[in-house]
Amino acid sequence: MESIIQALGYVGHPLNLFLIVAGTLFGMVAGALPGVSSSMAIILLLPFTYAMEPVSAIVTLVAVYIGGAAGGSMSAILLKIPGTPEALATTFDGHPMSQKGQAGRALGIAISASSFGGIFSAFMMVIAAPLLAGFALKFQSAEYLMLAILGLSCITSIGGKDQLKAMVSATLGLLFSTIGIDMINGANRFVFDQPFLMSGINYVPVMIGVFAIAEVYKTVGEEYGKKKVDMTTTGKVSMEVVKFVELLGMWKTLIKSSIIGTIIGIIPAAGGSIAALVAYGEAARSSKTPEAFGKGAPEGIAAPESANNAAVGGSMVPTMVLGIPGSPTAAVIMAAFMIHGLRPGPLLLKDQPILLYSIFIGIILASVLLFVGGRFITKEFARVLKLPYPLLGTLIIVLGVVGAYSLQNSFYDVLIMFAFGFIGFLFNHFKYSSSAFILGLILGGIAENSLRKQLIIGDGSWAGFVTRPVSLVILALSILGFLYPVLMKRIAKSKG
Repeated sequence: MESIIQALGYVGHPLNLFLIVAGTLFGMVAGALPGVSSSMAIILLLPFTYAMEPVSAIVTLVAVYIGGAAGGSMSAILLKIPGTPEALATTFDGHPMSQKGQAGRALGIAISASSFGGIFSAFMMVIAAPLLAGFALKFQSAEYLMLAILGLSCITSIGGKDQLKAMVSATLGLLFSTIGIDMINGANRFVFDQPFLMSGINYVPVMIGVFAIAEVYKTVGEEYGKKKVDMTTTGKVSMEVVKFVELLGMWKTLIKSSIIGTIIGIIPAAGGSIAALVAYGEAARSSKTPEAFGKGAPEGIAAPESANNAAVGGSMVPTMVLGIPGSPTAAVIMAAFMIHGLRPGPLLLKDQPILLYSIFIGIILASVLLFVGGRFITKEFARVLKLPYPLLGTLIIVLGVVGAYSLQNSFYDVLIMFAFGFIGFLFNHFKYSSSAFILGLILGGIAENSLRKQLIIGDGSWAGFVTRPVSLVILALSILGFLYPVLMKRIAKSKG
């Protein structure tokens, strides 16, 4: 109790409160800009924390992390450009709801769910940090493979009516994920003597191309083709405050997704993007109206947003307790620990209990601040929608170019973005699933490397995938996720 009171005193200092507010707002702006992401925002802010006290510096960076995880939903909903990889699943239902004229409601659900997930994970972090950290150590190659398969089980939920085309799209994504140097034996695969392909294809420019650039191509084609569309947006968009009754109606989705996000967040290197995809798939699987997902279902926004923010608190557990980053962004925060003379590991919680509670309080404050900051930043960010579409489309392409180029300062990433923009346009035209394609691309590398490592560990035996209890449980959930929509259709037909 004494440590909590001291932590409240630290965080409650006017300067630290100001830093939390500024960090949250900065994170939301950075998250809303495609290609910037939470990790890049923290890297940009890191030099400014050198002169701060350790607690002030860490709490500020965690606030940026919280704001960035929520900010990605803004561009995902309004422009169909995931501002961060964690916001990918939010585009599935967020943008369709925006197209129905309910952008404000979609943003309100996203921010509310993000706030809930952040607060939930903060309490889980304090209550069960040692226990969760021990659970994270049980994850090895077999469990990572099953986790990737569990993520791929979302295909049956996001594939729409044509499951075969969704499977083909995901398979193409898995195929593209193999491009580059083989991480096991160092062989070049599908690089065609092009040096820029040796490091593989970064999924962020692909994601921007398949979603945002393809959407611009589609809209321009409809305007100057046979179909005429209204290419101006004159309505005002601002975040709507979601009624408590509506949130209460989604309490199962919020709690379930927050648990998923926290658990996946504590798994080293898993991150919020996988948590959001798994939570989305589970929400669609357990919904009474799974056919509404992908068309603007509120639960399709609440699930990934609560999960990716819950993953923030979860990722801090292995970072502090084990000294193993729970996500790429947590790795940058861990570097801040080292800079300020704090050594992450089992002794950190024993020697620095005030730091743990300060981070806990900081996450809660930043999550609550999302409501206030979300209303202000959304209102300003949405001004771009008032532009005539020729200007708006140009702005989307410019943001995409900046986002793709800023990842590695490589013009080749920009070319990849435009190339996959054309592929995304073809996917839309022939009714293939762009979402399933991106899902395969993101999870392909994790699945392949985990599969081959486990086979090497097991001397070629597949038994390790089913003899390890955690791996077997996740495999069973994955099979259920793949078969559930098919079984529900058969049951519906038999009742009919």
